[in-house]
Formats: sequence, C-alpha cells, structure tokens
Amino acid sequence: MNKPLFPDVIVNGHVIPSADIAAEAQNHNAPKGKPGLAWRAAARALVIRSLLLQEAQRLELTSDPQEIGPGKFETDDEALIRQVMEIAISPDTPDEATLRRIYDETPDRFRAPSIYEPAHILLSGDDAEAIAPKLIAQITQTPKAFGQLAAEHSICSSRENGGRLGQIVTGDTVAEFEAAMDAMDADTLCPTPVKTRYGLHILRLDAKERGAILPYDTARATISEALEKAAWTHAARAFVDALVAAADISGIDLTPS
Repeated sequence: MNKPLFPDVIVNGHVIPSADIAAEAQNHNAPKGKPGLAWRAAARALVIRSLLLQEAQRLELTSDPQEIGPGKFETDDEALIRQVMEIAISPDTPDEATLRRIYDETPDRFRAPSIYEPAHILLSGDDAEAIAPKLIAQITQTPKAFGQLAAEHSICSSRENGGRLGQIVTGDTVAEFEAAMDAMDADTLCPTPVKTRYGLHILRLDAKERGAILPYDTARATISEALEKAAWTHAARAFVDALVAAADISGIDLTPS
C-alpha cells in the first residue's frame, strides 16, 4: 500500500487527523504550487497545541477563560494553553543598565511620531507591475501629470484628490509604505513602486517632518516592553522545543533543520 502524501500525525498517542491538518493549512501561507509547506506549518501548529493541552492535563489545570474583548471569552483550550504558558515561562526583567545601554547605543530609534504628506497611485491586478514603471517614467518627465494619472489609474479613493492622502503620522499606514517614506526626502518621487498587501504604490512625498529624538525617561517604557516581549518569545520557543524533543511524534519530522 502506498504511503499517504499527508498522513495523520500522532502525538504521544493522540491522533491528529490529516483532515484537521488540511483545514488548519488554510491559515498558513505557502508558495504557489507547494502545499506541502502549508501542511507542515499546520501540522506543527496542531502538534504544539496538542502538547500544550497534554501539559495542561499533566498539571491538572482547570480551564479559567478570560475576557479577550467586549463579551468575547477564550475557549477552554485557549485558556488552558495560556495558563500553561504563564506557569512555564517567567523571563527575566531587563535591568536599568541594559535599558540605558540600548538607548545610548541607538537613540535615533526612539523618536516622536513623524509627520508625512504623501500622494500615491495605487495599482492592482496582473498588469500592475508592467504599468507602474511606465507611470513613474511619465511622472518623472512631467511631474504635473501625477494628479491626472492618479485619477485615471489609481484604485484608491484618493484618486479624487489627485492621489493626495493628506497629513498622516507614524503608525497610520503599513510598514512598507512608512519605510519608503522614511527613506525619501520631501518633495520627491519614489523611483520604484512600493509593494504592500494592497497592491503597488507609486509614491510621492510632498512634505515630511521627522519626529524628535525622545529623552531616555520617555523612551524607557518602550525599550523595556520590547525587551520583555523578546525575552518571552525566546523563553516560549525554548519551552515548546523542549516539549517537542521529549514527545513521541509520528507522521511528521519536527527536528529543527
């Protein structure tokens, strides 16, 4: 009998059906034509979930769901997993000397919000990558054509205003768009299209006022929070890896590459 392409996975005797893994795989991105990568990511996620719930059972925990939104509570499984992680993970709190050192080494990272005045032409569809360079060349040759081209080509409602988005601040837009603006000078056109989940943007930056560097006392809480999150993530990964290493798992090889 041929070995199934996507078999069931067994975790310490608990069977995770391949159908459940296939359903979970819909939540994991993979390159086109490589469904095996999504299946593997889904299988790993369900294996980890199973191991954490088994750990909750070993610890004889009782589910204590918490409210995670107005009128919305954790499921019993979500609550048990959270409780396991709270018991297992207690990362160190960064000391004052570490916080100060990070600030002194890279003060430029800690700034008040910057203010931008961008305009864009948002393109989408199969022909976007072919059209974008042509429009950039046309605008470079005739800058005043930007507004008309926005009206003709942009799929964003800003096309009614010549592509102008008004005044926005740090955090108002997606990371790729903001990074492009940070790299530009005011009153310039980005020489290449900016790709985001919305499509391709032909970006013009009309004005920019970079935020001032924050004093240490103001930046301290941000630095501490970032270090605590990183420490928690590292500790959580180590805890999960230890559970995987100690488990009897068949149907998938989760040995780190």
